[in-house]
Amino acid sequence: MKSAFMGLAALAGLGFSAQAALAQDAAAGEKVFLKCKVCHQIGENAKNSVGPVLTGVVGRPAGTYPGYTYSDANKNSGLTWDEATLTVYLKNPKAKVPGTKMTFPGLPSDDDIANVIAYLKTFSTKTN
Repeated sequence: MKSAFMGLAALAGLGFSAQAALAQDAAAGEKVFLKCKVCHQIGENAKNSVGPVLTGVVGRPAGTYPGYTYSDANKNSGLTWDEATLTVYLKNPKAKVPGTKMTFPGLPSDDDIANVIAYLKTFSTKTN
């Protein structure tokens, strides 16, 4: 009985560790977003640039921000930028959407990806 309890306690501890590893930090994501800022704007008064505005991107269907000329691959991908899709895309954009015109190679760090998504979520709707 004691060993079963200890096993459960260990599993619970692993669960907390995994949960902590998946925690998102918007402040850290703002720093990661500096890599994205070369091509994308976000927030009030953001405008399309080399890439589309990312304000409200979480939950938005791919290829739909007004006034931006998307690749056919992006427009026809059928994707919605939820957290799971963004996670895969930000790891390797060209693997997720072959033919995308986004030249960024991706973020190798899972923590950076989670954090930048947390930052993007703080800009949940178009504000301009």
